[in-house]
Amino acid sequence: MVEFVNKLKKFLTSSNTVKVSALIGFTLLMTGVIASQNYFFQNIIENGISKRDIVAQKTLTVVDVKRTEQHRKEVASKVEPVLTAAEDDFIKTNLTTMENSILQIRKKDTDAAVKLDELSILLDLSGNPRKEFITTFLLKSDDASLHEVFDKANMTLDRILHVGISESDYENNDIHLLVINNMVSNVSRRQISVISALLEQVIVPNLVVDEFATEIARKNAMNSVKPYEITFQKGDKILFEGEPVTRLKRDALRQAGYNVYELNWQGLSAIYILVFLTTLMFLGYMKFFEKTFFEARYISISAVLSIVVAIIATVIPTGFSPYILPIPAYMIIMAIFLNPRVAFIATVIMSSVLAVGAQYDIQWLITFILLGMVSMITLSKIRYSRRFDLIKNGLYISLAGLVVTLSIYLIEKCLIDVSNMLIVENCVFIFINGILSSIIALGLFPVFESWFGIITPYGLAELADHNQPLLKRLQFEAPGTYHHSLMVSNLCEAAAEAIGANPILARVGAFYHDIGKLKRPLFFVENQSYFGIENPHTKLNPRLSKMVITAHPKDGVELAKEYGLPPIIHNFILQHHGEGLASYFYNQAVQEEGIENVKEEQFRYTGPKPNTKETAILMIADAVESAVRSLKNPTPEEIEKIIDKIIVERLNDTQLADSPLTLHDLKVIAATFNRILRGMQHNRIKYQENLAEEFDKSKIIMPNKLLDEDLENKIKQLEQRSEENKD
Repeated sequence: MVEFVNKLKKFLTSSNTVKVSALIGFTLLMTGVIASQNYFFQNIIENGISKRDIVAQKTLTVVDVKRTEQHRKEVASKVEPVLTAAEDDFIKTNLTTMENSILQIRKKDTDAAVKLDELSILLDLSGNPRKEFITTFLLKSDDASLHEVFDKANMTLDRILHVGISESDYENNDIHLLVINNMVSNVSRRQISVISALLEQVIVPNLVVDEFATEIARKNAMNSVKPYEITFQKGDKILFEGEPVTRLKRDALRQAGYNVYELNWQGLSAIYILVFLTTLMFLGYMKFFEKTFFEARYISISAVLSIVVAIIATVIPTGFSPYILPIPAYMIIMAIFLNPRVAFIATVIMSSVLAVGAQYDIQWLITFILLGMVSMITLSKIRYSRRFDLIKNGLYISLAGLVVTLSIYLIEKCLIDVSNMLIVENCVFIFINGILSSIIALGLFPVFESWFGIITPYGLAELADHNQPLLKRLQFEAPGTYHHSLMVSNLCEAAAEAIGANPILARVGAFYHDIGKLKRPLFFVENQSYFGIENPHTKLNPRLSKMVITAHPKDGVELAKEYGLPPIIHNFILQHHGEGLASYFYNQAVQEEGIENVKEEQFRYTGPKPNTKETAILMIADAVESAVRSLKNPTPEEIEKIIDKIIVERLNDTQLADSPLTLHDLKVIAATFNRILRGMQHNRIKYQENLAEEFDKSKIIMPNKLLDEDLENKIKQLEQRSEENKD
């Protein structure tokens, strides 16, 4: 039993179990929040029957969708098919071919019976009451009469084809009537029967139905039908107790502020499946495309923000405009804490889930998806040094939302009748939403930074303020270290920007990387000259000196925790030396104790090695700045050699093995350091060192009497000005 309990405990506390539990918990909570609004409907409706009277609290105008759709279908069904003309040449060709065939039969030197049989094969005259007359005329009439009949048949056929022959005419056997009505003038009765018989043999429909044009005509007819509207005045009963809830009554209840979707297990399961699948889609995107943010803290902030937005969507009354939902705030916070791409994907997924779960219309969904695209672009260009830029970005989102919403409604207004009041209301709400969301996001940044331990660019900008308590302490208690940190921060920022890393993070991390030296500032050489003291390491054992020096990263983390610095800054403090060798004290110990008695591992920093681009840049910049500062008036060639030497040493010592820096990145970093350090080491004008001596020389050149007179004149001028001031 004990073994079973231990296995169960191990299973429940395993990493995979926790992740799966968190996934199921989040999806269940989201489903419950989204579906909770459906409980309100159960208070008044049960099994589709009203449990009590519902009175309209305001005037409501509702479209009777069922009646309107029925009328539209009736109108569409009455639209005649649109016919289009087909090719007519083959019909005329058939008549010409028939004429030639009859002429050939007439010319044959055969019996009349044979000619009659051939003609009966050519022409189908069965059922024609004047069959004998027609066959006799075609076989025995003179050539002139026959040609005249065919000429008049051709002219009649042209008239018929111009009018058009539809399939209905053909199927209803209206061809004879069509021939008679379009017969040319000056035709005898004998010719009429022959021409009619000939044309009935060749005529086929030359008008076919244009399905596309017919469908458009029917849609236009449907759109021309005005919706049937039912008005409930204030105080009218929308529903009576015991009355079935029709679609019309549901629409009226929706306008009155009720949610009209009943909660059942089928709907609840559908919402859960939707939430579960979209959550997996988001996690899959994060895992394969945004690995940097596939961590518990980033996933947690995404989950919390999604639940908060879902709660707000549930609390907002159904009749209220959904365009006030703070989706832009959700988008801004996600973009700042993660990145704009993730924010856009999350916005699309969140908007889709809400559109289905809360039954928002398609216009709302399209508006916020397009707005997400605009926000992704504007937020990627934001400057974090000024907080007002975020408010300005909110204004851009507002303007974009206004344009998108207005455009969609204007297109919709061309098809159906949309209330102008509704358009104005939603445009106002979307405009207010963008600005208000940026203000809300700006106020929530410190809260989320504290909760989730994620530092934003705004938080980094605050930490870069030199009035921060730790930086003030560093400035006064360890001024040499402070100056060194400033120089290193300039190098880190420039290099990070050059290779596409985070320049703000690199700069701020460099400010704080050596704060551990505040515990024993006088044991570090850069502070000893400032305070004018002797190096205390001259009196210490190398091993003890090594312990003091290599302890400053650990001491720095303790100070960082005490002053509430975010964990990401802790990485800069711990990793800027990696597991590097304290070579000065190692070599000193080797000289004193012998190389066989000293191990390198005993004189290394505790690490860990840098595992990000920014911390790796700091490791190189820290060493390079110290090395260059130790030289007196270094030449550009010496600076370049020092930079290359330090980078090669760190590579050979595998201190950069865990960092994502490439060889190309290291080349760019070296070039950037070289450029900046040469600027720092520019030549200066050599000023006169012995001012007293120069002053004496000037007195030799200038007579003393002149000096005395000049001094007396200045004194008099000062006394005169003093008297004027008194007056």
